[in-house]
Amino acid sequence: MSLRRPLVLALGLLALAACASKEEEYVERPVEEIYNQAMDQLDKGNLGAAAKEFDEVERQHPYSAWATQAQLQAAYTNYEARKYDDAILALDRFIQLHPGHRNIAYAYYLKGLSYYDQIADVGRDQKMTQLALQSLSEVVTRFPTSRYARDAQLKIDLTRDHLAGKEMTVGRYYQKQGHFLAAINRYKVVVDQYQTTTHVPEALHRLVESYEALGLAEEAKKVASVLGHNFPGSEWYIDSYENVENVKIRSDKKEKSWWKLW
Repeated sequence: MSLRRPLVLALGLLALAACASKEEEYVERPVEEIYNQAMDQLDKGNLGAAAKEFDEVERQHPYSAWATQAQLQAAYTNYEARKYDDAILALDRFIQLHPGHRNIAYAYYLKGLSYYDQIADVGRDQKMTQLALQSLSEVVTRFPTSRYARDAQLKIDLTRDHLAGKEMTVGRYYQKQGHFLAAINRYKVVVDQYQTTTHVPEALHRLVESYEALGLAEEAKKVASVLGHNFPGSEWYIDSYENVENVKIRSDKKEKSWWKLW
C-alpha cells in the first residue's frame, strides 16, 4: 500500500497542473482597452462576450469611473440577452452603490423593463406584472421630468390594464361556475382599483348580471345606472339595460351577453 501513495500523489499533481494550464492567464490591461472591447462586442451582438468584458473592467479597475459605467452596461447587456435575473441583480447593486449617478433614472427604468418583458398572459401568475408596476412607478415618482418617465407611464397603464384583465378572467370563471359572490368581489376590484382601464364597462355589466343572478334587482339597477352614466354609448350598457328593464333594443341581437362568458 505504501508504494502506491507516491504514484497516486504524482498523478494528482499532474492533473492539477493540466487544469492550471487550461485556465486563462490573467493579463492586466488598460481600462480603456477593456471597455472599448466590451463595446465592440456589444455592437456586434456578441452579448456573452460583451458582458464578460464589462465584468472584467470592474474586476481589474474597480475604483475607476469606467467601472461604474461598466456595471450599468453589463446590466443592459444581460437585459438584451434576456438574462433578466442577472440584469436586475446588477441594477439593484448599481442603484445601491450609485444613488446620485447621472444615469440613475435609466437604471430604475431598465429594472422596470426587465420585469415588464417577463409579463405573462392573464391566465398565469401575475407576480412579474406587479413587480413591473412597482418598478415603473418608481421611475415616474422619482424622476418625473426624466426622458424615461413618459414611456414608463405608458407601460404602467398597460400593466394596470393587464392586472385588471386578470381579475376579469378570474371573475368570469367564478360567474360561470355559479359562484356569484366571488365573481362580484373580483369585478369590484376592477371597478375600484383599475378605474381607468378598458375593462371597467364589462366589469360593471358583469356585476349587473351577477346581482340579478342572486335576485338583487335593486343592486343590479344601481350598477346599471353607473354604467349608463359613465359609458352611455357602450355595448355593455345596452346589454345591461336590456337585462334590467327586460326589454329588447337590438332587433338583430341573437343571444344575450351572458353567453359571451364562454
